[in-house]
Amino acid sequence: MFAATFLTRLLILLLALASVAVVTRAETTKAKEEVSKLPAQTKKPTPPVIPPDINGFKTIITPPQNPASLKIAIFDGNGAPMNGIQNVCERVKSMPGSSITLVKAAEIAEKGLAGYDVVIFSGGSGGTQAKSLGEAGREKVRQFVKKGGGYVGICAGAYLACSNFSWGLGILNASTVSSKWMRGSGYMDVEVTVDGAPILGPVKGHFKVRYNNGPIIKPGDRADLPAYRPLSLFRSEVAKNGSPVGVMVNSPAQAAASYGKGRVFISSPHPENTPGLEHLIPRGILWSAGKLDEPSASSTPP
Repeated sequence: MFAATFLTRLLILLLALASVAVVTRAETTKAKEEVSKLPAQTKKPTPPVIPPDINGFKTIITPPQNPASLKIAIFDGNGAPMNGIQNVCERVKSMPGSSITLVKAAEIAEKGLAGYDVVIFSGGSGGTQAKSLGEAGREKVRQFVKKGGGYVGICAGAYLACSNFSWGLGILNASTVSSKWMRGSGYMDVEVTVDGAPILGPVKGHFKVRYNNGPIIKPGDRADLPAYRPLSLFRSEVAKNGSPVGVMVNSPAQAAASYGKGRVFISSPHPENTPGLEHLIPRGILWSAGKLDEPSASSTPP
């Protein structure tokens, strides 16, 4: 009798455990299916694999002469992924004596950017960066540049600087050519202009730069802002997702302008992680701070 009872109880226990295992497997399968249905933008992006020989293992942009020591702030908030921030930080490491501090949106909105020479907004989403800052934060950035600070915007940060968005900073007299911004990614041919040579260096011919949906700009219509100067021009293009064809070639890849007493430097593509262009963003940072020890820029168009 005892043996029969024991065996009955053991059988019931084994059946219960088997039932739990089936439920667990079912829940795990369902969870995996739900994850697979998530929109692509919620999944962790895969960093691009950049060909190390994209510019023939050559240093295209040379280091700046006698770089000054600067205090640099970089926006660390929604719309600025950490991999983009880290790419910029790596470039600042090549600037002797300069420091870079990650600054949150709330800190900018509350305290401004006093004590810094330059603020950088890296790649990501310009609209999301603007929303994260809020109007108070955006105004603090404007006042920082207007009073003599430097602004460097890369891709999303370049969108943020433009004057044709209600959410933008409006510190660069530039508009985007089309609202269809998802042009795609690739390695574009770029050429330095006459105006760009004093800032980027006397680079001859075309070179490659990584591009990922950066702004294609044209002169804006703000009468209260000076015109920008194209520092380099795209010489090839990508035009996917119904974006207009033919508008990217000969449009600025990098541009510069003044805003009040300060300076604005923007880059549509990503030289900060393009082999051979490691010194391009440091040159832009130094120029925006008024510390680039190079001849003054020419006013002659390219």
